[in-house]
Amino acid sequence: MTRSEFDDIRAHLTAEETRAGDLLQIAKSLLEDLEHAKMREATLRAYYLRLLTATRATVAAEAVGAPEPLTFVKDELAKRGQLPGDGETVSRILADAHTASLLIAGLERAPVRTLGPLSRARRCAGVSRTTPR
Repeated sequence: MTRSEFDDIRAHLTAEETRAGDLLQIAKSLLEDLEHAKMREATLRAYYLRLLTATRATVAAEAVGAPEPLTFVKDELAKRGQLPGDGETVSRILADAHTASLLIAGLERAPVRTLGPLSRARRCAGVSRTTPR
C-alpha cells in the first residue's frame, strides 16, 4: 500500500461521516496488505540469507585455497537466473553495481527526516479517492 493510500485512509477515518462498515472494510484491507508484506519480507530475508551464506562460504573457500571458491556464489546466482552472460550484460551489471553503491552511500549520509504531528495533518488534506460505501 502506498503512502498516499495510507493518507487517504487516515483522512477517511477522521471524517465525521465514516460508518462502522467502512472501518471494517478498511481493517480487512489493511490486514490483507500486512499479510502480503510479511510474506514478501520473509521471502526477501530467505534470499538474503542464502546469498549471505553463499558469500561467506566463498570467502572461507578462498581462505583455505579451494580450487574454485566462487562455486557457492555462482550456484546461488544460477538458481535465480542471475549469472552474467555476454559482455553487454557484464558491463551493465558492473555499471548497476557502481550506481547502487553511490545511492547507498548517499542514503547513509542523508539525515533521516521525522515528521511532526502537524505535517501529518497537512498530508491528509485533499483526499483524491473515496472508499466505497
